[in-house]
Amino acid sequence: MASKPDHYDGSDIQVLEGLEAVRKRPGMYIGSTGPRGLHHLVYEVVDNAVDEALAGYCDEIKVYIHQDNSITCIDNGRGIPVDKHPKEKIPTVEVVLTILHAGGKFGGEGYKVSGGLHGVGVSVVNALSTRVEVQVARDGKKYQIEFTRGKTSTKLHEIGTSKHSGTSVTFWPDPEIFTETTVYDYDTLANRFREMAFLNKGLKITLFDERIRDAEGNPRTDVF
Repeated sequence: MASKPDHYDGSDIQVLEGLEAVRKRPGMYIGSTGPRGLHHLVYEVVDNAVDEALAGYCDEIKVYIHQDNSITCIDNGRGIPVDKHPKEKIPTVEVVLTILHAGGKFGGEGYKVSGGLHGVGVSVVNALSTRVEVQVARDGKKYQIEFTRGKTSTKLHEIGTSKHSGTSVTFWPDPEIFTETTVYDYDTLANRFREMAFLNKGLKITLFDERIRDAEGNPRTDVF
């Protein structure tokens, strides 16, 4: 595991524009509001973690499909920065979640490599979800921030200490946007993660499906 330098901070996050358009024209940002777009939300969150892996700071990603078809993605990367963003004057994690294309991929030294085409960003996931909860562990502390349909509902606050670093994102896709279905297909996600793990040597991705349990109550699990 590579060391985790502290030079990844608010100055590495470049801001381009706001979120309002995403809910009005979701298809422009995720391709469709059908099953493909629904699954694209997961890929956007996981791609952020894969970028941390490509930069040498993350080697494990866990993705949970919960009973209610909400999704949690947990990585052991550096944790999204929580310092005040130099331009926006709010915590950087809040910028990343609420402003379109705010991310370490878009300039600066945050990432020197990228997983290919730039994603539209986790802010789009936030805009198209009824709720998003983010927990960040970094610099010995654990923080949480919450959002409702793209707007901050609970400001960033400290919730404890942590010996580890990383980011956890849980989101509930908005049925007002995804009118066709909000039900995730296990095999679709499994196939994508198998491919991601193959292309990123040394990265372990584990998928858990809490909707399907064995006789002992353990969720369906695959490790890629």
